[in-house]
Amino acid sequence: MSNRLLRVNELMQREISAFLHKRYSSESVSITITGVEITGDLHEAKVFYSVLGDEAAMKQAGKFLVSHRDEIRGVVAKNVIIRHVPLLAFVHDDHAPRTLRIEKLLSDIDGADQKKP
Repeated sequence: MSNRLLRVNELMQREISAFLHKRYSSESVSITITGVEITGDLHEAKVFYSVLGDEAAMKQAGKFLVSHRDEIRGVVAKNVIIRHVPLLAFVHDDHAPRTLRIEKLLSDIDGADQKKP
């Protein structure tokens, strides 16, 4: 991936996250925008998000983001200077719970190793 695409991904992630937490602070308090992957032609972008909570919270957050997709795209158009404003697709990022589980397992293993004489 080129440097330009990486910069656009990071900028879009920051702008979307800032907008959600400024405009919809109570609705988006449990939503974290974890990343953006834009295609090389800048026509489509996957916006990855994670949610604190259970399966119901994840589904509700997905519906919330999809229902505000056009408004979010408009904010991106105003704040990110690119030729084509990409169509946004929201994808739930489930890496955070897996990462936490792996870290807990590793710390448990490390704690068990330290207890051995």
